[in-house]
Amino acid sequence: MTWTRAVGTGAAAGSDPAVRSPRVAEGSRVAEGSRAGRGGRAGRASARGPARVVPSPRATPFTLCYALVLLGTGLFSHLADPDLVRDLLAHSSTDVANLAHRPLLSLVASAVWVAGGLLSPYIVAFLAVVGALERKLGGLRTAGIFLLGHVLATLMTELPVAASVAVGQLPDSSLRRLDYGISYGLLACAGALAGLVRPWLRWTLLGGITAALLADLAEFTDPLTDWGHLLALAIGVLAWPYVRRAAQRREPGPSGRAPRSA
Repeated sequence: MTWTRAVGTGAAAGSDPAVRSPRVAEGSRVAEGSRAGRGGRAGRASARGPARVVPSPRATPFTLCYALVLLGTGLFSHLADPDLVRDLLAHSSTDVANLAHRPLLSLVASAVWVAGGLLSPYIVAFLAVVGALERKLGGLRTAGIFLLGHVLATLMTELPVAASVAVGQLPDSSLRRLDYGISYGLLACAGALAGLVRPWLRWTLLGGITAALLADLAEFTDPLTDWGHLLALAIGVLAWPYVRRAAQRREPGPSGRAPRSA
């Protein structure tokens, strides 16, 4: 998500343009060259604009590498034996049983699958949102926001399930449920990105996402995951102070280059 911005010279009254001084002529040529240079740069920038949504090794390495992983697991889930895919998803799920026995493995494994496979709209949203955030924050910080949303939203939804089962409010079957995908991390990145864009776009983005999540929650088909989505979005919003400071440190200085520390 990116967004954008004149001079003149004149001869003294009564002077002959053909006999202008060399300094004036040279200044005119310099001004014309400067305008031409700016026009060329603007043309190149505008040509690069649409391509900025495509991840690249230099600009968005985290988004690119993660997208390739999702592409690989999506192809596997489409081509492999369905029973094998179900078994792998069950072992990758961040349900209470898996979190109790292999927490790190299940947290990592659950994030390499995308619900809906190759045709999932989550993949397009991932490229657009996470790629835009990475261009503003860098790969490591973006990965941190994604991981924070994925882990915290998972724990904040699964730990209450474990407590409810322990006190007898939920059956033991609640300890095992399919819970995988990139939605928590993606929504945390969307919430963080909203803090870095213009106000009208910020509130449009947050309002649209929140309305969609509340509509899902009202349907009550998967309330645990729906609450997790809202929590993940809130985690990204709470990260605004951090992401704004980080984005300011990465802004180009007078030389046009970002600070070396970024």
